[in-house]
Amino acid sequence: MTVLHWIVGACLVGGLLSVALAALVALSAQPKHVPLLIGYAIGALLGAVFLNLLPEAFARADGSPMGAIVLGGILAFFTLEKLVLWRHCHEDACETHGAPAVEHDHGRSGLMILVGDTVHNFLDGILIAAAFLADIQLGIVTALAMIAHEIPQEIGDFLILLHSGFTRRQAVAFNLLSSLATLVGGVLAYFALHRLHGLVPPLLGIAAASMLYVSVADLIPGLHKRPELSVTVQQLVLIALGIGSIWLAGAFYGRH
Repeated sequence: MTVLHWIVGACLVGGLLSVALAALVALSAQPKHVPLLIGYAIGALLGAVFLNLLPEAFARADGSPMGAIVLGGILAFFTLEKLVLWRHCHEDACETHGAPAVEHDHGRSGLMILVGDTVHNFLDGILIAAAFLADIQLGIVTALAMIAHEIPQEIGDFLILLHSGFTRRQAVAFNLLSSLATLVGGVLAYFALHRLHGLVPPLLGIAAASMLYVSVADLIPGLHKRPELSVTVQQLVLIALGIGSIWLAGAFYGRH
């Protein structure tokens, strides 16, 4: 097998396997438990942002204004959410026009999570290709570590899509499409790795901005609808579990 074959195979298998394992966990949850498990999704997103994406982005910044990039990304996702909300409110009744509130958000947070996850998957493909170009064995180990690293975040993504109003079939289909960005990143990196290196820091910043915005602006406010002490403790535990799973996956990845 050539190096390109290894990269294509690792990106395809890695992306599909992480989505499949995450779907197995997330989709087995009872629908009534999905809003409760959003706490875990919030923790996974915040863990990915503050333990992985932002540290990596600032470490690779090399003079890039990472703070401005993340801030601009947050404002861009705010604008995107406004556009989606405006479109929904002109096609159907919604809470801003006096209709009763519903449990989901008409796909707004799901759409932004898919954008951020696609960017993140694209970057994973670049990193996998770089590892294979250095050494085949290093590439295999890196791909395996990335699968373990992605599963907790993918579980959170599935839960957010379900909470956002996506059906189970739609959640699987869109996550599979998003996972193909890993293959795109890997193949592009194989042919033009030296040109893509400069794009990695800003792309990391944009991915972090999307996850940070969704968790803080869309998901956390929903937790405040249940102010009971027992529910609050449960939410905190699930957030901590989400952060902890990302930390453990990152520790495993770091050892390789």
